[in-house]
Amino acid sequence: MSSLNNCGHLMKLLNRRIRFSSHIATRCAAWHQQRTFLKQFITYFQEIKTNSRTFSTSCAKFSSKDITGDHETQKIQLTSFTDRTHLCGSLTVSDVDHSVVLCGWVDRSSKLFLKLYDWTGQVQIVVPDNMAIMIKSLDRESVLEVKGTVRMRPEHQRRSDVGSGEVEISPSEIKVLNTCDSHLPFYPTCVTYNKVTSDVKMEHRYLDIRSVQMQKVLRLRSSFIMKAREFLCNSHGFVDVETPTLFRKTPGGAKEFLVPTRHKGRFYSLPQSPQQFKQLLMIGGIDRYFQVARCYRDETQKPDRQPEFTQLDIEMAFTSQTHIMRLIEGLLHHCWPKAAGQLPETFPVMTYDEALRNYGSDKPDTRFDMKLKDLSDIVPNCGVELLETEETVTALRIPQGQRYFSKKDLDILCKPINEDDKTVIITAKINSSGDWKSSVSKALVSTSREGINTRLQLETDDILLLCAGRGNWPFEVLGKKRLETAAHIEQKGLVIRNPTDYNMFWVVDFPLFLPKEDEDGRLVSGAVESAHHPFTAPVQDDLELVYSDPTKVRSQHYDLVLNGNEIGGGSVRIHDAKLQKYILSDILKEDTSELDHLLTALVMF
Repeated sequence: MSSLNNCGHLMKLLNRRIRFSSHIATRCAAWHQQRTFLKQFITYFQEIKTNSRTFSTSCAKFSSKDITGDHETQKIQLTSFTDRTHLCGSLTVSDVDHSVVLCGWVDRSSKLFLKLYDWTGQVQIVVPDNMAIMIKSLDRESVLEVKGTVRMRPEHQRRSDVGSGEVEISPSEIKVLNTCDSHLPFYPTCVTYNKVTSDVKMEHRYLDIRSVQMQKVLRLRSSFIMKAREFLCNSHGFVDVETPTLFRKTPGGAKEFLVPTRHKGRFYSLPQSPQQFKQLLMIGGIDRYFQVARCYRDETQKPDRQPEFTQLDIEMAFTSQTHIMRLIEGLLHHCWPKAAGQLPETFPVMTYDEALRNYGSDKPDTRFDMKLKDLSDIVPNCGVELLETEETVTALRIPQGQRYFSKKDLDILCKPINEDDKTVIITAKINSSGDWKSSVSKALVSTSREGINTRLQLETDDILLLCAGRGNWPFEVLGKKRLETAAHIEQKGLVIRNPTDYNMFWVVDFPLFLPKEDEDGRLVSGAVESAHHPFTAPVQDDLELVYSDPTKVRSQHYDLVLNGNEIGGGSVRIHDAKLQKYILSDILKEDTSELDHLLTALVMF
């Protein structure tokens, strides 16, 4: 038991890194005669001062720092407590003439050579004559242990740009740990891997995880979470609290999964998020909380909406929206991989209204322009009845669109976004004189056409999309068409969204309430629902509107957007029990009996 305690103490000190190296070495030296396995800690700290080695993979051109973060990657860390001495992609010219033990999977083999790989890359094994028959009988993805000596490759075979690319192994022993079926559905190191469908990858997830992409994602995720804990706990005094996953129903928000109990008619709910728990923690005096939390939502699946997911959950007391935004920016600066480039010191801020009117989305992709334009002030008396009679008219210009869209492509682009959408999109092709080739060309008066041309700065070969409807709906429709347009143009070979750009910004001033939709997406007359969740506080200046006109209230809700994806979000909570009860019961028409514990706690806050 004492040895486990000593090991635990050492692991804590290991996390404090190299400045404690002399202290740990001293402790290990005192203990190693009784606990021989602790010698490895001494070895580690002897090498951490002298070795600094970057491992790269030959399966893809990235270093292990891209995966494991900015901490120095040492082979003693990555092979400790195992039978192997090195990783396949970690060998360099400094290892020549050294004996090594490698373990991994067979990538390719022949009578002369064997390629062995693991997550760091692959290494070439020279097959001796006495092992040729055995190697020839091996199928790809068989698991081997190779003992041998490192030597330089022939000069014409050396590759300095990949891990272990300058050396090869002369084996003294090759042990087959496991053979593999010769008919696998796909091979994770093969060039055809990217063509494999996601269904096949998911069915054979164990193969998929061996791929460079999956290894990078999982190891990068692990590194990010470790750095987040370091930033929150060590630098800012947050407390990591694990909250229950079996709870009672939470009114409002997403649908919840129910877990039956052995008592007939009694169920637990899996939490959508630790929302109520962390509010209770704030009331209880844990004023800086975080958790790597599992969340569950019984919703229609989308690429960015899964039934269960993990979120880095954070809550603070006695703070403000601005303070929280600065905290998250600091967290991302600390965790962001250096290989991904620099983030701005502070992130730009965009209002919800700006996002919707310029991009047709509350999580816009700003890597390309193509902003929407509101034409509602131009189209009255324009001669086109459809445009004259609707509340809102908006437009999207596709620069040089006639080069990329055929008539069939344009018809597909202008299809309704769902079965219930009756919105009509008017298209116009712009010719050299500024005239339109469109179904509304004859009816549209010249002054209106010229006004639209000027506002959108239309040029020859452009395509114009016009959409009319009520409220913000035309913006949302063309916002979706804007993204479809970008995807179509990129399919034609023109890259307009740089995959190496990271446009990160905040969206603020969301509405507190939105018109309520049923499960089929149809509006429920006269009803509203929370835009974020029912615990979000209104903007202080809009507090009176909560009681007079709730649809005009802005919320203290903020989302973090990256390249068209919402990667984070939060809000300032309601801490007034009366206001919270009014919003739940009078506005959202929810049964507050499920939240009596929270309302009671708020009275004592």
